[in-house]
Amino acid sequence: MAATNAPVLVLQHLHADGPAFLGTWLREQGVPFEVFNSEASQAFPSSTSGYRALAVLGGEMSANDPLPSLRRAEALILDAMAQERPVLGLCLGAQLMAHALGANIVASPAPEVGWHEITLADTGPARSWLGDASRPTVFQWHYEAFDLPAGAQHLAGSAACPNQAFALGPHLGLQFHVEVDLPKLHDWTRAHDPRFAQAQRGHTSVHDGPRMLADAHRHLQAQQEMARHIYARWLGLDA
Repeated sequence: MAATNAPVLVLQHLHADGPAFLGTWLREQGVPFEVFNSEASQAFPSSTSGYRALAVLGGEMSANDPLPSLRRAEALILDAMAQERPVLGLCLGAQLMAHALGANIVASPAPEVGWHEITLADTGPARSWLGDASRPTVFQWHYEAFDLPAGAQHLAGSAACPNQAFALGPHLGLQFHVEVDLPKLHDWTRAHDPRFAQAQRGHTSVHDGPRMLADAHRHLQAQQEMARHIYARWLGLDA
């Protein structure tokens, strides 16, 4: 395991899907981090050697897409796990974790875009990772979902998507975007995504931009408190 003063490695897939609140929290804690953005033609490192932990962010692509950067991300996930460096996957990042571990990535039973309630499993690991709120409201933007990898602990689900979070030892995969902040949310709601427009017409679980922004005033602060708990648990700062 790398020293605690080593940086966190952050893998970014799209310009619009940066670390956001994760970066804010790492700076608050004085934890150094390095971001590699594949859309900016920044090649991901060849290994996690010299890094303290690995965070894999989201993106519009599918974990099933034959993109070299996604396969490199999966190789780094497995490398980090083998070296006992904690991995955090967010949305696509969690799907890449599951995919790397042999689980299927499939269409979500229903797409989720906006602020949605999840239900925590009634287990100690779920509380340890996600906090004491049994039904927190979190920000979602996904059309696909992961099956649970072999040996993983189910931590949370929702009516639209049964697998919302899993843990495998010190590693955590989250289907939802616990890293979102207001600037990131504003950018996303201004984006023109034909798939988003189509999904709004067919699913009540897909909210429009004004509703997402209005709901952020009610739910963002609580989600960021949850994020602080998650990040501290991930990096072992909760002792």
